[in-house]
Amino acid sequence: GSLIRLQGIKKVFYTDEVETHALADVHLEIKQGDYVSIAGPSGCGKTTLLSLLGLLDTPTEGTYLLEGWPVANLSAAERARIRNRRIGFIFQAFHLMPHRSVLENVMLAELYIGRPRKGRRDRAMAALDRVSLTERATFSPTKLSGGQQQRAAIARALIGEPSLLLADEPTGNLDTRNAEGVLDVFRDLSAEGLTLAVITHDDHVASRASRRVRIVDGVLMPDRMASAPDAGAP
Repeated sequence: GSLIRLQGIKKVFYTDEVETHALADVHLEIKQGDYVSIAGPSGCGKTTLLSLLGLLDTPTEGTYLLEGWPVANLSAAERARIRNRRIGFIFQAFHLMPHRSVLENVMLAELYIGRPRKGRRDRAMAALDRVSLTERATFSPTKLSGGQQQRAAIARALIGEPSLLLADEPTGNLDTRNAEGVLDVFRDLSAEGLTLAVITHDDHVASRASRRVRIVDGVLMPDRMASAPDAGAP
């Protein structure tokens, strides 16, 4: 079924009597289990779209259905409640607490969603297992490579069992080898049936997704690059 449906989404920012149309007329459907990349240069509306998808902001116009619920015009408190329960976030910066172990960092994420304390450690270890990081559970994040830190951040996002994993430039701070490790984790999670949306300016990161769209000047379009190898065909 359809997890996310955006219809006629517009986002306009008003500053000093200037209107900026960050998103012009966005239509997007993400089905349960999709692995979608949304690619484009900086300033094209990617960040605005991420904020709307992640219920961090509301559109100026249009409909956003999340699991069939209209969420575009909810109050900030209602958006926060749904966001905490349904959406896992991964950012370019890892936002791990350096004075806590990797395991504690993952466990702490459950405090925000108010899940019972019982079984928290087991759930955190299971999340670390999904990103192949169990043997680093007792380490401080400062002792990990960038790729391992990002995998710990992914485990933290997974512990709430979100419907959607939303990643914003997830490999932006990583070298090629560490980036590949993170993209391999996304591939494995996608194979498990998790829904992923990855926002990126990097064509290689975008190419690892099973479905690709581009955003250009606030408008979504199918990714031409995705079919580039066949471009020379008659």
